[in-house]
Order: sequence, then C-alpha cells, then structure tokens
Amino acid sequence: MLDRVQKGPIASYDVSTTAREPRNRLRVGIVGGGFMGQVHGRSALVSGATVVGAVGSSPSRAQAAADATGAERGFATLDELLASDIDVVHVCTPNNTHRDVTLKAFEAGKHVVCEKPLATSVADATGLTAAAQETGLVGAVPFVYRYHPMVRELRTRIAAGDAGVITSLHGSYLQDWLAGADDQNWRVDDTTGGPSRTFADIGSHWCDLTEFVTGDRIAAISAQLRTVRTQRGGVEVRTEDLATAQFRTEAGVVGTIVVSQVAAGRKNRLYLEVSGTESSFGFDQEDPDRLWVGRRDASQLLTRDPETLSPPAARVNRLPAGHAQGYQDAFDSFVADSYAAVLGDHPDGLPDFAAGARSARVVDAVLRSAASDSAWITVDNS
Repeated sequence: MLDRVQKGPIASYDVSTTAREPRNRLRVGIVGGGFMGQVHGRSALVSGATVVGAVGSSPSRAQAAADATGAERGFATLDELLASDIDVVHVCTPNNTHRDVTLKAFEAGKHVVCEKPLATSVADATGLTAAAQETGLVGAVPFVYRYHPMVRELRTRIAAGDAGVITSLHGSYLQDWLAGADDQNWRVDDTTGGPSRTFADIGSHWCDLTEFVTGDRIAAISAQLRTVRTQRGGVEVRTEDLATAQFRTEAGVVGTIVVSQVAAGRKNRLYLEVSGTESSFGFDQEDPDRLWVGRRDASQLLTRDPETLSPPAARVNRLPAGHAQGYQDAFDSFVADSYAAVLGDHPDGLPDFAAGARSARVVDAVLRSAASDSAWITVDNS
C-alpha cells in the first residue's frame, strides 16, 4: 500500500511572494483578453503576481483586455508590453500567433506561459522548445488536468504498481459547444487555429494526461477524423469536429480514444480509464474530486481528502475535503508551479515546452494517419 501523510484541513500550496521583498513579486503581462486570458489573469493574481498589463486584439481593445484580465493597464502593442518591467508573458492568442509572440518574448528576456497547442506544426513547436533551452528561460504549457489532486493520486498509485500489469487505456473527451449549425469560433478556421481543431484542442489534453499518469508514451496510432458541419457561416470548414483513434504504447499497452466538439449534452467530459490486472482506475474531469478504483472482488470511489492523499496529490490540494475543487483550482496550481520555476524551483509534473512539442508530434501523427486511410503511424518519440 502507498504511504499516507497526515495533513491539516487545508494543505499548503502557496507560492505567493508575501514573504519576499516587494520587488521580488513577479510582474506579468497577458497577451489576449478572451476567455483564456481571463483564466490566466485570475491565476496570476491568486499566485501572488502583479498583472502589469495586457494587450488586446487591437490597440482599441487594450483597456478591455486589461479589465478582463485584472491588469493594471492596457498596452496598445506587444512591443510596448515587452518593453515594460515584466518577468513573465502569458500568451493567450489564436494558435497561429503563438510562435511569433513567444519568440518575441524570449528575445526580450521574458519567461513564457503559452496556451496550447504550443504551435500549429511540429517544426514550430520544436523550434520554440529549442529557443527556451537556448535562452534558459522558462516555457510552460497549460496541460492543467495534471493538477487535479486525484490525477496525482492516480499517477502515484500506478507508479507504486497498484494496477498490476496495465492492459489497456481508453476514454474520451466530449464537448458540445460547436454542435449547432450556427456555432462559430476562430478555432474552426484552419488558417488561424491550425490544421487540427478538435484533436489539437482537446485530444491533446487526453493524450498528455494519459502519458503523464502512466509514464508510458504513445508509440503508434491509427486515426480517423470527421467534419460534421462542413459549412459554418457560409464558409467551408476544413478542420475536424470529431476524431477517433486506436493506439499502442511503448510498453505494448493498447488503447482507444474518442474526442468530439459536437457531442450534444457533453460540456467538458474528459474521461480516462486505466485497466490493470490487479486494479483499474477511472478519472472523470467533470467529477474531479473522486477516483474510481475497480478490483475483481470489489470496487470503490476514493474522495479527495487531504487527510488520506498521497504526498504528490496533497501538494496540489487547495481545499478541505467536501469543498469542490475544479478546473480553475487546477489552473491556479499550474500557474503557481510555473512561477516557482521562474524563481528557480523545479516543480514535479510542470508541463514545459517539451510537453508542448511532444503533443504536436502526437497531433501530427493523427493527421497523417487520417490522411492515409487510418494507416498506422509511428509517433516520433526521440
């Protein structure tokens, strides 16, 4: 059995700068004032940083971006923001801009937290990873589902051998926000969002989570894509509404995944099940405070409780048992870890630019497989 650690009612997970000199409080800028910019801004403030400024989609949107993200002021241009006294840039812009915005930030000596996908091609994602390594600056990508305590509990139990021999991996990530004929978003346009939409946007989360908790990487994949709404707003749609894939891992485990943004009634259901000879585990992102543990003789639901969590899970616990902890809490923990890395720490499980480049290679394999009548494609795991 895993060792347990006794915790107080609220496990400490605060990297705020109240104990340091005032100037050591990180100063950040946010590029993009949409939904994700708002999420990043809140997490920056919760983590103790000062949100110095924000940049909108145009100079006229500067103040709106500042208001949305909690920034002290709006900047008309990215260059003006980068010239200001900031330490970290959060890139929350459309996918096709990630490369150029991030490279400019690195050139200005700023650490970067960049939304996923890190880039719209393997070459660009690999180049950004190399740039982070060459500059010695932190680059982080918000694969935030890693930061649910019950995900860390699952990872710890699998590493301890509780599953026995892992036999299969399966699950899905289902949404319905683009199910309607009139539903529209910039991600639908491949010139802005990139050649993959649904798999790059949400399938990437599922694959990252699966590899994170198992420590095993997808080695080969066979995929198919479908575009249900071939016209949106009178414009041809060239990105997929849904995807399915079967895969095998480096350890020989077989798996399947279904991802969709047109699954009516499903809002944000990421589900992962790890099947093993001794125990199986199921994690549902819409019910993140519980972890299903299945055994041949009996099954149980584990509830997030700081009194019984393993140490890795307790580290990212933010609330007492019985108080729901969800997506924004996971995002807060991710940003806190990113800032800890900027300050010289090495937090366990922080998804860096290498994770972003890894995701780009998996997405690329999915696209190449689907374009080749679901042929098996080897994923570059170098």
